[in-house]
Amino acid sequence: MTALLGLGTYRCPDTTEAALMAVVHGANWVDTAPNYGSGCAEALLRPVLTSYPDLRVSTKVGFIPPSAGRLGVHSGVLSAESASRGHCLTPDYITWQTARSRRLLGRMPDIVFLHNPEHDCQERDIAGRLYSAFAALEEACSRRAIGAYGVATWRGFSSKLLNVSTLLQLAAAAGGSGHHLRAIQLPVSLVHLAPVAEAIDGRGVLIEASAAGLDVFASAPLHGGEIPDIVTHELAELISPGATPAQAALSLVASAPGVRRVLLSTSSAEHWRQAADALGRPPLSPDVLRKVVDVLGT
Repeated sequence: MTALLGLGTYRCPDTTEAALMAVVHGANWVDTAPNYGSGCAEALLRPVLTSYPDLRVSTKVGFIPPSAGRLGVHSGVLSAESASRGHCLTPDYITWQTARSRRLLGRMPDIVFLHNPEHDCQERDIAGRLYSAFAALEEACSRRAIGAYGVATWRGFSSKLLNVSTLLQLAAAAGGSGHHLRAIQLPVSLVHLAPVAEAIDGRGVLIEASAAGLDVFASAPLHGGEIPDIVTHELAELISPGATPAQAALSLVASAPGVRRVLLSTSSAEHWRQAADALGRPPLSPDVLRKVVDVLGT
């Protein structure tokens, strides 16, 4: 398959252990956020990133862990109200948090994702919020504080609050034709099948992002570990004969047109090996993808 396996640290109980396991088994990307690991994930990744300089890393900005909230208020980049809400995308906070993430990680993050920009936001506010955030991220790119940026969302695309065309327009307005918007991240799984259904019809967010040259990171491919328990033997055989339920589910995500990276959260070497084996197989055909969509719906 053309999709690559990356480590997502959201559900990893031991971020350092998970990252070491993944990189030893061939991972070249780890995804994290300031609020992961009770606010400690970025710092816990630092020794791994130092030991493996070729390992690439993405982090996020938006959700505020309590420790960062207190520091942000003290530094004057966060209001007490924003800190209590736990989410902020103002330019001052983005600039402060991206610099903090770089210090904690020990290196420049390759990508910083805006984390759920739809959070606590009305439709009429989203374009202005994104433009000001993109402008701050472009400025960070110009200072080499970050390599590039993207948008990580749980429901932004499915709710139609976000679309690829608008993201590109806002990025161009903030950074010109050489803007640094490089990626999107969204849930793709047997539970979140709509992006796959649209993609096999040649439309939708996956196709539009790929056509624009944006890397697509598929998050929650096993829906928090729930999917292997609900995939029947018959469904697994339909998707990928001989595969385990988890492998079948991952094969579908990795075969979705436009998906570039599949983020798996695990600390288990055996789970990682099984996932790598699934992504090492030929991609599923559009006919198989369509059959799964027909069986499960969207």
